Amino acid sequence: MAALARWCFQHRWVVLLLWVGVLFGTTAGSTVAGSSYANVFSLPGTESSRALDVMMKAFPQQSGDTDTVVWEVGKGSSVRDAAVRQRMESALADMAKLPDVGTVAGPYAAGGAARISADGRIAYAEVTFTKQANALDKKVIQAVIDRGEAARTSGLRVELGGQAIEQTEQPKQGLSEAVGIVAAAVVLFVAFGSLFAMLLPLLNAIFAVGTGLMGLSLLSHAVDMPDVAPLLGSLIGLGVGIDYALFIVTRHRRGLRDGLSPAEAAERALDTSGRAVLFAGGTVCIALLAMFTLNLSFMNGVAIATTVVVVLSVIAATTLLPAMLGFIGRRALSRRERHAMEAADAAGAGAKAPKAGAAARWAGVLERRPKALAAVAVLVMAVLAIPVFSLRLGVNDQGNQPTTQTTRQAYDMLAKGFGPGFNGPLLLVAEVPGGAADRAALNGLVKQLATTPGVAQAVAPPIAAGSTTGLVQVVPTTSPQALQTDQLIDRLRGTIVPRAERGTTLKVYVGGSTAIQKDFATVIGNRLPLFIALIVGLGALLLMVAFRSIVVPLTSAAMNLIAAASSFGLLVAFFQWGWGVNLLDVGKEGPILSFLPVIMLPLLFGLSMDYQVFLVSRMHEDWVHTKDNARAVRVGLSETSRVINCAALIMVCVFSSFILSGDRSGVMAGLGLAGSVALDAFILRTILVPALMFLIGRANWWLPGWLDRRLPHMAVEGPGEEPPAPMAQPDVDPRPSSVAGRT
Repeated sequence: MAALARWCFQHRWVVLLLWVGVLFGTTAGSTVAGSSYANVFSLPGTESSRALDVMMKAFPQQSGDTDTVVWEVGKGSSVRDAAVRQRMESALADMAKLPDVGTVAGPYAAGGAARISADGRIAYAEVTFTKQANALDKKVIQAVIDRGEAARTSGLRVELGGQAIEQTEQPKQGLSEAVGIVAAAVVLFVAFGSLFAMLLPLLNAIFAVGTGLMGLSLLSHAVDMPDVAPLLGSLIGLGVGIDYALFIVTRHRRGLRDGLSPAEAAERALDTSGRAVLFAGGTVCIALLAMFTLNLSFMNGVAIATTVVVVLSVIAATTLLPAMLGFIGRRALSRRERHAMEAADAAGAGAKAPKAGAAARWAGVLERRPKALAAVAVLVMAVLAIPVFSLRLGVNDQGNQPTTQTTRQAYDMLAKGFGPGFNGPLLLVAEVPGGAADRAALNGLVKQLATTPGVAQAVAPPIAAGSTTGLVQVVPTTSPQALQTDQLIDRLRGTIVPRAERGTTLKVYVGGSTAIQKDFATVIGNRLPLFIALIVGLGALLLMVAFRSIVVPLTSAAMNLIAAASSFGLLVAFFQWGWGVNLLDVGKEGPILSFLPVIMLPLLFGLSMDYQVFLVSRMHEDWVHTKDNARAVRVGLSETSRVINCAALIMVCVFSSFILSGDRSGVMAGLGLAGSVALDAFILRTILVPALMFLIGRANWWLPGWLDRRLPHMAVEGPGEEPPAPMAQPDVDPRPSSVAGRT
């Protein structure tokens, strides 16, 4: 690392021009080629997936996305009025002529009376595309919207809903990222007191994230990548890009204050904190790539996108950052710090012992009362984790969107006119190869469904001549996200459908968007324990190799699980219980997004590992020199807690800024990550971890000899430095410690 830092420092113009070329090159390529993000969503082996496959084969014209056009008239009027009918029939006819529109079924055609509400004031039409929503050209979708909006009059309200329509309402990116960068700049300036030092982490993140996002746009042409990938990539990229640079710049500034030249300080910073950045970035990437073990195509694209941005953040921190350190020289220090050093040199003063600041005093308090403070930290985290026991995974639908969006208004109009379950009907796809007997069994099933508790309506169009596939639309009495709807699906699959199939060759699959959402949540829930075990286990193994310890990785694993439980407890209280959704105008309460744990946990565990590495690596460095555990913990906490807290505060600012994204998934991910980082840094790494290490004593650094000989060696701290000067400890009790196991 020292050689790399030296080369980048000496050839800083070359490094800078290379990065500028890469950024502008990917930007130009992305501008020319555009993007091809696609929400490829498959659940192999699930019943809803089988239902979709059968339907696509039997009814290709109906297997695409189905959206709705909903209209409502005022009191005293009816949707059957001649003027209303003429206006809407004309609009629907225009929609039917558009490319990729398969069928348009309205309320005025034969058999369409059921699409008019009982009071005659609300009606809807179904627009069925020939493709799924993610494969449709947005120009086609916008043309449908334009024709619907053109039909509006003062007495006729027209709204549109559905997955395809929702894609056009995705908020534009940029505002949240900009706010996050500004907030991070303020924190950095307060921490460093130097404009130049403040700019370095920001430039590092901008180059890494900018190159990454443009690269993802190009990569989307070759890899199936969901449209949420850029949002998540920028979310994690800004955080780690700024944090990694912050750790290196902090170590560089320390070298300058110790009297090193800018080149020597940069080499030492890269050879110590730079190694930790490589290790921390590697653990984040491993955690993210563990998404591939879930065997879900949607998550594979997210894993690739976020990993690319993290890798670029690490590369920028270890190449571009040393080059920029060469440009600013000693201006990495504040003007006051430079003047103080010049005055000391002029006076011939020698190096002073480090002053005991707030961090050192806090370390002394922790050393005296580790049990009490550890108990308080555990209690706080346990209380925050209580809501996690009612965690319910699901997919937020258009009923959770802000009321200003047309999809939310269409959703509410349909619920008002036809009942809450109308927005998420179940679609039973039936294979009837046995002729009359199977058809009779299917008709019997439809009759039974009509009287089944929880079912508002069951409709089965006649099976076309020569076809062996039938469809049954089942409208629940409860909303798509309701627990009762999930229970109805289980009841259909577990008892009602198997009873109808008995003694026949009839085969019925329960599908539809609501069933797909339930199956996705079930798949995620079933695979989540193994997924968590994998990323926590790999992280613990890496820490064991790095710090030659059994206790350190076990402690880190426990902290990761505690942080995860508490952060998801906050999410459940906020979004699922609805304690704060009105504050942020993110619609109404609903289940936690099914894919959120799979995205949040790798990021959370990776970022937690970052703080653990930077905290423990400094402790381990002192332990190697002194073999004094209490001193090592005290020195490590004193010298890293400020920078860790500063890094965490930046992360909190960046993640919290995604509240402004307007995207519910972005808001949920941003708040979840902001909360988890705050809890991890300010409670776990600042209180609980050092308190436990004080209590455990020398056993923190114990590793069986046979295991030590078999594990590879990895120097996270780099070559050892001279033992640090003793820390001033005005608040440390001079009497022998009474805590068992400490040295």
